[in-house]
Amino acid sequence: MTNRTIKRVIILGALSVIGLISVQAYWVWRMWGLQEQDFDRRVRQALLDTARDLARIGVFVLEDANLIQQVQSNYYVVNINNQFDEASLEFYLQKAFENQGLREDFQYGIFDCSSNQMVSGRLVKYKKRANGEANTQLEAPLPAHHDSDFIYYFGVRFPNKEVTLLANMWIVVAFTVLVVLAVLFFIYTISVILRQKQLSELQRDFINNMTHEFKTPISTINISTDVFLQSPLIQSDARLTRYAGIIKEQIMRLNTQVEKVLQLAKIERDRVELNLEEVDLADLIRGLRPSLELKVEEKKGTLHINLHSDHAWVRADRLHLTNILHNLVDNGVKYSKNAPHIEVELSSVNSHAVLMVKDRGIGIAPEHQKHVFRKFYRVPTGNVHNVKGFGLGLYYVYTICKEHRWKVDLNSEPGQGTAVSIQMPLVNGHV
Repeated sequence: MTNRTIKRVIILGALSVIGLISVQAYWVWRMWGLQEQDFDRRVRQALLDTARDLARIGVFVLEDANLIQQVQSNYYVVNINNQFDEASLEFYLQKAFENQGLREDFQYGIFDCSSNQMVSGRLVKYKKRANGEANTQLEAPLPAHHDSDFIYYFGVRFPNKEVTLLANMWIVVAFTVLVVLAVLFFIYTISVILRQKQLSELQRDFINNMTHEFKTPISTINISTDVFLQSPLIQSDARLTRYAGIIKEQIMRLNTQVEKVLQLAKIERDRVELNLEEVDLADLIRGLRPSLELKVEEKKGTLHINLHSDHAWVRADRLHLTNILHNLVDNGVKYSKNAPHIEVELSSVNSHAVLMVKDRGIGIAPEHQKHVFRKFYRVPTGNVHNVKGFGLGLYYVYTICKEHRWKVDLNSEPGQGTAVSIQMPLVNGHV
């Protein structure tokens, strides 16, 4: 994942998180306001009914103005402006609250004008009263109202109002918790991505440095091997000549693997720069035939090339297309238990050239086929490691095809062989 992609992910993710939090905060605030309005409406109606009941049994007239005032968010004062008793107040308060569906714990107090403070009152607990426990006296009196014109009044406070409102908003609270968890998961994911990117960069730098360090000794060994092979003394000894040839063969193989690693590192570091040109795919295959046959004949195998079209013009990078063909044939040779039998077929389907390389090798199990195009992936073979490689061949093929916007497919059956096909648009739709 490139730095630009990571920045995009972080920016878009952060904007999404900010938007999500903003919307959720708005709905929490909105829902809280609606809950408070509904609670206030029901409390005021219950207090008004209580005042009317007290006026009815005391045969007095209520004040029209300043009858109910909200001193605090959970504290209300009712100006009766006449004498009333505590027992009647508690009875009518509970009756009025229950009529409004408010079965909430509440505290009430009665103002004593002689001492100028709230001197009596109790805490009414609905849940505990259901178990037979009596109401309890207040540990501290409710605060008196600041309006000196109030002579006979009572106050009611709801100590658990916030808890009640939150309980009524449990769905909103649950979604808020989910949003918080999603934000935390996003932050954790970004931290994991950044940590993995750092580890990937360290791994890539290590591989690049290692392969570059390999280039010098490989070149030195290669030159030294050529000197050995050209020496008349070595040529006169068949055994030394054979050993020198083995060294030459293996050092060239190692050099090829190092070049693959460097090439793939460049592909990952920068976008592949394709030198596109019109290439006659049929003519390219015919030109590569001698080198491809050499690879197969070294293992005493056979190579069949079937060109169903004399010409197939495609837009491609000639170098990368050549490497793709060599990689596919190499895989067919390496993964054949007996003498390899490789088929290279070129056909045309729906204005597309189809290049197919088939072998009769060991094949690939279905559960591994979807992974073979991944970098460094090799089909597990237990403790048997008779096929050498780094798992870069098909990854390279897939990467180059992706850059060309070609479609690559793999079909394989264990024990029957593997076929890799690549579809390439024909230039001007002709063969």
